[in-house]
Amino acid sequence: MSESLVSVPRRTTEDDSERRVGVEIELGALSLDAVTDIVEKFLSELDVSTETASKGRYEREISGDDAGPWVIEFDYSYLKKLGREEHQEEWQKSAEKGLAWIAESVVPVEIVSPPLPLSRLEQVETLIEHLRKAGARGSSDSLAYAFGMQLNPEVPDTQAQTITRYLQSFLCCYDWLLKRIAPDISRRISSFIDPFPSKYLDKVLDPDYAPSLEQLMDDYLADNPTRNRALDMLPLFRHLDEKRVMNAVPDDLIKARPTFHYRLPGCEIHRADWGLFSVWNDWAVIEQLAESEALLEDALSHYQRQRKRFLSWFGKKWQTYMAEDIIPALLEQRKKD
Repeated sequence: MSESLVSVPRRTTEDDSERRVGVEIELGALSLDAVTDIVEKFLSELDVSTETASKGRYEREISGDDAGPWVIEFDYSYLKKLGREEHQEEWQKSAEKGLAWIAESVVPVEIVSPPLPLSRLEQVETLIEHLRKAGARGSSDSLAYAFGMQLNPEVPDTQAQTITRYLQSFLCCYDWLLKRIAPDISRRISSFIDPFPSKYLDKVLDPDYAPSLEQLMDDYLADNPTRNRALDMLPLFRHLDEKRVMNAVPDDLIKARPTFHYRLPGCEIHRADWGLFSVWNDWAVIEQLAESEALLEDALSHYQRQRKRFLSWFGKKWQTYMAEDIIPALLEQRKKD
């Protein structure tokens, strides 16, 4: 039995709608068709009448869920492009088959859920269990894998202050998360979850940092013109101001959506002690800190004091302070809630 998913302080958006979360699961050892069959079976257990369409040889879309379509795809843009081409010369077909054969050993099959209401997140645990029983493998199963589970939690609102606090909270928690998640070597050496640069941390973790929405985006884009961040803010910022983002980072893979894009966790689907709870419950700590004004201010002030300290080794380090003071306080507060 997996652990339960903990609640977050703000379960609704500013228009009082239930917040939603998109879940992306990357996995290996199962074919595209096998994963599609498992997702179809999972949805049928939820009494969803499904219809599956192929967008190409490496993409499937399952419709019928009120939340939106489920996408199952081979996570390789170039191969998906080839798979959409209906008419090919014989040499092109042979080249594509060879490329697909090579890619299958290192490229994951990815399941992309629709934006699910928070009240439906427990259902994803059932899907993970089906995939595990079918033989799905995760990132640490092979040095060739660098698979992740990504969350796309809908923002509670789009006010600059709210987004800034959630970003600051994540940056405060990053070292704790990294130690807790302990990504395998394949994900560590990839560029998917690159840390934020020091100069950006110094700017954003200043207790006096209170930017407008435009300044928040400009500061981020100046120091992070890439999708490869453990918390990728580009989808949210493109949703808010497409022109501003695309002028700075002209990447069509940035999908505009009103969410945080949490990329840090790996996928360990082959392990019986791993599940959505492993990822979601850590994310809930970030949200809890963002909504705990006093604790967040303490964390930011401690970081600022350490940064300005002449002897940086003197006194309790910021990372230690977060791990020994702030995080335990949040977890204790969670028990009371």
